[in-house]
Amino acid sequence: MSKLIAAGHVCIDITPVFPSHHTYRELGELLEPGKLIHMEGADVHTGGSVANTGLALKLLGNDVQLLGKIGDDALGWTVQRILSSYGVDGLIVDKEGKTSYSVVLAVPGIDRIFLHDPGANDTFVSEDIPDSVFEGAQLFHFGYPPLMKAMMEEDGAELVKLFSRAKEHGLATSLDFAAIDPNSPAGHADWTGILRKVLPFVDFFEPSFEELCFMLDREKYDRLSQKGKDMTDDLDVGKDVLPLADPLLHMGCGVVLIKCGTSGMVCKTADQKRIEKAGLGLDTRAWADYTGIQPCFKADIVRSATGAGDTSIAAFLTAVLTGRIPADCLAMAAAEGACCVTAYDALSGLCPLSVLEERIRAGWATNGKEEKNACNDE
Repeated sequence: MSKLIAAGHVCIDITPVFPSHHTYRELGELLEPGKLIHMEGADVHTGGSVANTGLALKLLGNDVQLLGKIGDDALGWTVQRILSSYGVDGLIVDKEGKTSYSVVLAVPGIDRIFLHDPGANDTFVSEDIPDSVFEGAQLFHFGYPPLMKAMMEEDGAELVKLFSRAKEHGLATSLDFAAIDPNSPAGHADWTGILRKVLPFVDFFEPSFEELCFMLDREKYDRLSQKGKDMTDDLDVGKDVLPLADPLLHMGCGVVLIKCGTSGMVCKTADQKRIEKAGLGLDTRAWADYTGIQPCFKADIVRSATGAGDTSIAAFLTAVLTGRIPADCLAMAAAEGACCVTAYDALSGLCPLSVLEERIRAGWATNGKEEKNACNDE
């Protein structure tokens, strides 16, 4: 069993459950001043990279240590209780801080809207993780620096310090991002500059298309976001997405996994010499100079996309650690994402990799088409 560290952003997610009998084309159809909206309960669960990716990694069979910062308050006690129910701990309690929360508006027919308070995540720094934590671990995963103030300040100095420490201890490293509010401090950070500094220490980088657009091609981001719908709909992956991977590899990253929502996923990798630096016993010939495009698998039902990207990463990393080739790792990521969206929370819909492989071999449909997506038996 692989020992992993999942660190970074943690919060409580509160998802009001909208009636499923009606879908909406735009938010204005639903939210009007003075209007009473009848709801069907609320789903309350832990969120953020630590809870979503970390617990998904554990449920997929890995030995995971979680590291996140919470406040000494009612929301923080709730986070601790939920994580303890999975048999994990490791949270840092900031007596002066408050626990982060998100209200997730998953309106049928409309992409999610998040009302977020970063809370104690803003004070998370490299020193919050002692050297002893790295001992004996194989992989270090960190998520959501755009929602963690200290990780953005001084051109990402704390983020770079943290990843360089992980590499000094011989761990493979993985980095995930989060949506960036243009009007927040993260919206004014020099993310291209931060990436140039941290990516040489990042073996696996797993941003979304939206996040990359914001950081690397703001003009395209502004143009697509003005359409008022999910900007990943109807993407030309070869034209719109693949070109964003090349600058990341040139900055020093080993493997780039780009999440593209309903348009699927893209994976592109560096040369053999850079792949060797990741360790993990990877077949460097199979992983070097790889380019793969994986269509989105058709979900049985779509209830909420909350955590779909995070759990996709968990499946991808688990597939990597179990020795699968890049194409199969990419397929596992997309398949787990399709399972995740069938539930309101990030974890209830998850399936073991063996179940995902069996369903893919049986001809799991992608983008409404019946396609025979073969996973290797290796």
